[in-house]
Amino acid sequence: MDNHKHPYYGWYIVISASVICLLTMGMRMGIGPFMEPIMADLDLSRTELSFIVAIGMIVYGMGMPIAGLLVSTFSTRFMMLTGLTIVCLSIVGTVSSKGLVSFLLFFGVFLSLGLSFLSNISFAPIISKWFIRQKGKALFYLSTGGMAGIAIMTPLEMWLIHLVGWQQTLLIFAGVFICIVTPSAIFVMREDVPKGADSKGTVCKQERQVSTDITLRDALKTKAYWQIVLGLFACGFGMNLLGSHGVPMLMDHGYEPMVASFGIGTIGVVAIFSTIILGQIADRFPRKNILFLVYFVRGLGFFGLVLAATNWQLFIVAISGGLVWSGSIAMSTAIISDLFGQRLLGILNGWAFFIGHQIAAALGSFLGGRLYEVFGTHFLSFSTAGALAIIASLASIRLPQHISYPKQIKLGEQHNLVK
Repeated sequence: MDNHKHPYYGWYIVISASVICLLTMGMRMGIGPFMEPIMADLDLSRTELSFIVAIGMIVYGMGMPIAGLLVSTFSTRFMMLTGLTIVCLSIVGTVSSKGLVSFLLFFGVFLSLGLSFLSNISFAPIISKWFIRQKGKALFYLSTGGMAGIAIMTPLEMWLIHLVGWQQTLLIFAGVFICIVTPSAIFVMREDVPKGADSKGTVCKQERQVSTDITLRDALKTKAYWQIVLGLFACGFGMNLLGSHGVPMLMDHGYEPMVASFGIGTIGVVAIFSTIILGQIADRFPRKNILFLVYFVRGLGFFGLVLAATNWQLFIVAISGGLVWSGSIAMSTAIISDLFGQRLLGILNGWAFFIGHQIAAALGSFLGGRLYEVFGTHFLSFSTAGALAIIASLASIRLPQHISYPKQIKLGEQHNLVK
């Protein structure tokens, strides 16, 4: 179905979704620069603000299955416009907040819900529809948007906050969301995939024929699914610990605010290019091997980051960590699709992300602040993130190439997804 004169249309969807994910991840993972000014303006302690961020992470995860329901019931376009509306209204409420309760409601709950509708997990089903042979590459390129969000938005947010304040910075980003999401939803997103698209008569060697009789309950009984969830738990804990407390941690260690933000941003810059490279090999090598490498090196990076004592050490660790910072979500999504099929991808991916990634994200965001206030050090939280990532790497390398269902699972009794 490829036309030599025009790029494959699915890539327009990937590009559009990646730009939106840049904004979403920049808002979700870029909370670090907002921490100090919000605490000062609203008279919140680090623990209180960390608790609000943690609640937001849980709501963000809970929004994934809701987004999947909106896509299956209505369309990707409807999901995007609904998310945009919630994001803009919640930002208006956030900048008007005067205390803990209102800030928790608008920033912690509603903004997180709206952003979940505009996340990479929510775009994964439509991209997986458009890509079969190049699924791994497409999902990795989707992750590029998230990495760019960390790289671009973290220093940009720090600069804008110093220039106009945190409230005006949020309003600026609300306007950017409107300008990007609206035309993307109306003019780019298409659900009607041409027959045989991205197949060229062949199927990726990792793409297996999966029984359509497999149900959600069948999948939940497999060890492989929970190995993937464990990996996402480590991913969520570490990524959101870094997003919420990376900049404050480095500032507490004596780094200037802009050096700290550029240090964290460097991870995202390097991850943009590493994502492109990983995307090229995602469909050529066993996905579990790539996932092992991503988690293992990332685990070492967390130990290095909290122990860095000079600028050059910080940026060496940031560059090393950026090489493997992306890919865990893309590879996990691709593996779920390989093992359980396209039909179950949306619901299995949504629940894996919520149960694993976002529960851990809440813990990482909260414990990062709480452990520092109790023990006066960031080493406990960041070393925990490193240890979890290494454990996840060991679980990932043991993932099977295909599922052998336990004898007690009888496939095909009903075609209901949740049987």
